[in-house]
Amino acid sequence: MSSMPPPRPRVSRRLALAGIAFTTIVLIGLAAVSVAVDSIAVAPRLLAPYIERRSSGHNPMIEGIGRRVAALLLWIDRGPLEPRMSWPAWAVPEAPGVGAARTAGRDLTIASVAQLAEALDRALPGDVLTIVPGTYRFTGRSLGVARAGRDDAPITVRAPQPGSVTLEFDMLEGFHVSAPHWVFENLTIVGVCKSDDDCEHAFHVVGGAKRVVIRNNEIREFNAHLKINGAAGAFPDHGRVAGNLLVNSRPRRTGNPVTPFDLVAASDWRVEANLIADFVKDGGDYTSYGAFAKGGGAGTQFVRNVVLCEHRLRGAGGRRVGLSFGGGGSSTAACRDRRCVVEHERGLMRDNLIASCSDDGIYVNRSAQSRILHNTLVDTAGINVRFVESTAVVEGNLVDGPIRTHAGALLRATDNRHTWLTASYLGLGGVRRLFVDASSLDLRWRGEPPRRALADDQPDLCGAPRRNPATYGAFEDLDRCRPR
Repeated sequence: MSSMPPPRPRVSRRLALAGIAFTTIVLIGLAAVSVAVDSIAVAPRLLAPYIERRSSGHNPMIEGIGRRVAALLLWIDRGPLEPRMSWPAWAVPEAPGVGAARTAGRDLTIASVAQLAEALDRALPGDVLTIVPGTYRFTGRSLGVARAGRDDAPITVRAPQPGSVTLEFDMLEGFHVSAPHWVFENLTIVGVCKSDDDCEHAFHVVGGAKRVVIRNNEIREFNAHLKINGAAGAFPDHGRVAGNLLVNSRPRRTGNPVTPFDLVAASDWRVEANLIADFVKDGGDYTSYGAFAKGGGAGTQFVRNVVLCEHRLRGAGGRRVGLSFGGGGSSTAACRDRRCVVEHERGLMRDNLIASCSDDGIYVNRSAQSRILHNTLVDTAGINVRFVESTAVVEGNLVDGPIRTHAGALLRATDNRHTWLTASYLGLGGVRRLFVDASSLDLRWRGEPPRRALADDQPDLCGAPRRNPATYGAFEDLDRCRPR
């Protein structure tokens, strides 16, 4: 029985050359697609609503195609957008100790709406105003806080235990703080206005209200829960916001700014160990921020916060950004120097966990000398540094998305782990695969976490010391954030 003769060498060479040519064409095509995707620098979650808007107003077939393409892009980038009804156990880190030792002052017991207003008007340095447990409803004008404490004797408004006192505000602003050295702690504050336009702020800190501390409170149902800005040439610098829940239970039906921590022109605030969540804007430009500092101030620090742009409101319409230096920009009249050459300078974002954002997790807009260190971003459009005025050092971050620049910004990005933008269009979330189930915020490590050499001893998101080598991102082990 005779066997088939072997292929002629010339045919074999042709097949090999054809295979090489085909592989080369595929690689060139993939490279071209990658270059095109990187050149537009737009994440799928941002391209999807653009396609849907551009296809609307055409014939039904085009509109239908646009909706289907947009839905596919969102699914590839974000997966199922189902609401999550309970907070993760690790979502509210313990607040650090805040404030100086107390000096002698009066202990005042507050048992009514009228007593609180009167006590605020007559408070002296060192006084402690403790509200009797219960629910109190306020209407009409804001509660004026115009009596100054001292650095060594702040005036304190407090509940004896977190959750024991609820203040219901049916008014535009709750506490209007214009004097320095006040502390507000352990309060539950709820906006109860019929129209969302009428519940702007739980706290409005203005002018000379320096060194105000807002800690261990639950604040919900406001447009901008905490609003900080200058007045009459004075600026409320050196404040601290620690261990608070700043949340909403439904989208805000308003065209006004929706930003739970909204700082304009003040400097040297420290925003630490807060949960900021569900800040959905259903009106106006439909764009909201978890927290920003802008208006020409300097030295704001966002440290060890958990920012869940959408959680119980996951999948809502509009655009949400996690943390920002610069926000959407400021009018010159609101700026500290009346010019806003830069929106913010020397800002720090460190050890924050930012998740479930329909837009950027971190956005730097016309802000100089920003430091973005050891943050974890999951299910966001990544980190965006924009405009020529912006300079930023981005180091040690774990980013489920791209790190990118626009419009001449200067970025020094070193030793980060992030997802290549093209991979986002292919559904290849490299960073997500490091976790047990990133889509449900089960952020336990799937295996050994990626590590990097670390030369400092700053604590992680949970307030625990880091190992060396340390993990990329905000935390070593989220179990260390759970209440004990």
